[in-house]
Amino acid sequence: MTESGLVVVDKSGGMTSHDVVSRVRRLAGTRKVGHAGTLDPMATGVLVLGVNRATRLLGHLMLTEKGYDATIRLGVATTTDDAEGEVTATVSTDGLEEAVVRAAAAEFVGELQQVPTAVSAIKVDGKRAYQRVRDGEEVALKARPVTVHELTVHEVRGPEVDISVRCSSGTYIRAIARDLGARLGVGGHLTALRRTAVGPYALTDARTLEQLGDEFSLMPIAEAARAAFPATELDERQAGDVRVGRALDLELAGLSAVFAPDGEFLALYEPRGSTARPVAVFTG
Repeated sequence: MTESGLVVVDKSGGMTSHDVVSRVRRLAGTRKVGHAGTLDPMATGVLVLGVNRATRLLGHLMLTEKGYDATIRLGVATTTDDAEGEVTATVSTDGLEEAVVRAAAAEFVGELQQVPTAVSAIKVDGKRAYQRVRDGEEVALKARPVTVHELTVHEVRGPEVDISVRCSSGTYIRAIARDLGARLGVGGHLTALRRTAVGPYALTDARTLEQLGDEFSLMPIAEAARAAFPATELDERQAGDVRVGRALDLELAGLSAVFAPDGEFLALYEPRGSTARPVAVFTG
């Protein structure tokens, strides 16, 4: 059986996240493969996949912050807030000064109430929002809290704006493009998106499907857990308690990975009062 671990893929454009999962299932020789958050077909970059027992890490990894490089086209609004949608309005950007664009972009840093793009995967009465849009329905999603830790404007090339964003999980870069265009009074949409990081996993850790096809390997589950969570080393007695899911007399700062004396990754534990309790046990 294939080992358990993570595969950090540098997804190419035009593929769905499910396409990548299907390919990795074949390469790994197991159906037990999942991903930590989808990436739009138009987008490229980091897609984190779990194989076998590591699929149980994915729900916890989805909550970590993300990094993106993106290009926004000002002056054109679309139905999908990206280049794949139908144009709904075109406004001249002549006379729009770079300093004004940069000042407006700076307003999207911090804790925001963001209305997700209408073609998101959010469910509305049990049906995906994007499916409702495709079926010709009007979709009005509620604003939700997101955090943009950092937004850097690299270059303003006429109506094109190149940015990098570091943000909380659940932040829509397409919505930033839409809202920046609205703030400037000209509309806007996303023309390019590349995810550069999911939590601690970055493009430097990623390989293309072609590279994985030539030589398939996993980031071992213990290495993946150490990279993503604070690590706590246990003694043999504590490790025995973890193997049967017992609470530990430990004080943890937050969700932590716990390891046996030989380095085996055993479980994720979280603080509960003065003790630590299991969230997910990976041994056995």
